Amino acid sequence: MSDTAVHTAPTPSKSEQAYAYIRQRILDHRYSPGFRLVLGSIATDLDMSVVPVREAIRRLEAEGSVTFERNVGARVALVDETEYVHIMQTLGLVEGAATSLAAPHLTDADLDTALEINEGMRRLLDDFDPHEFTRLNHRFHSVLFERCPNPTILELVHQGWHRLPGVRDTTFALVPERAPHSVEEHIGLVDLIRSGAEPLEIELAARGHRWRTLDAFLAARRRRAVDAPETANTDPFAGTDSDATADTDSGGLQ
Repeated sequence: MSDTAVHTAPTPSKSEQAYAYIRQRILDHRYSPGFRLVLGSIATDLDMSVVPVREAIRRLEAEGSVTFERNVGARVALVDETEYVHIMQTLGLVEGAATSLAAPHLTDADLDTALEINEGMRRLLDDFDPHEFTRLNHRFHSVLFERCPNPTILELVHQGWHRLPGVRDTTFALVPERAPHSVEEHIGLVDLIRSGAEPLEIELAARGHRWRTLDAFLAARRRRAVDAPETANTDPFAGTDSDATADTDSGGLQ
């Protein structure tokens, strides 16, 4: 019998489990912007006490995904236009840097995977599905930046993506004409990386790609404001309180 030790992955703590549970529901829009996070209800769903749920929400609050209001409790963060601009500008900078730093570590198989995902995005163009297109867009970029060897920059990239859960779908829903350009720019970015282009060239290409999406989104919003000002009440940045049930005993983070 071999005396080689068998190593198994440690079981995530209850706080980690609660964090993953809540974060995933924010990312897939089951918890939409403005949704009230009731600690007692979440704890019941997870069959745990409210203590690890509170710790998880504090962590999400530190990342900017959750906000806390006294006498109201924790809610999924809303994103207004100014904050959206700031996040997208920052994401362009840090994701561009992460992609550039990751480039030397990407294999041909990684780049082939990115192109396969991008081809899936192309197939969506004829019968456009903004949600699926956005999901694949995130997967595409993740392939290119996840091998970044700088953990600080990589964490900033993750934070930027995490802070836009309720807006990412809205971007391509509002500017579907941006989608085919995005697909073509993806191919150009992969080609740059595969050819061994200079790091700065890769960084600027990734940054410009992100910022062109931001510019298209803001231009579309300006056009809509001029053409149909009465649609202000359907502002894609406006959050909804999806859980208005009072729960003063377990809704707070005291």
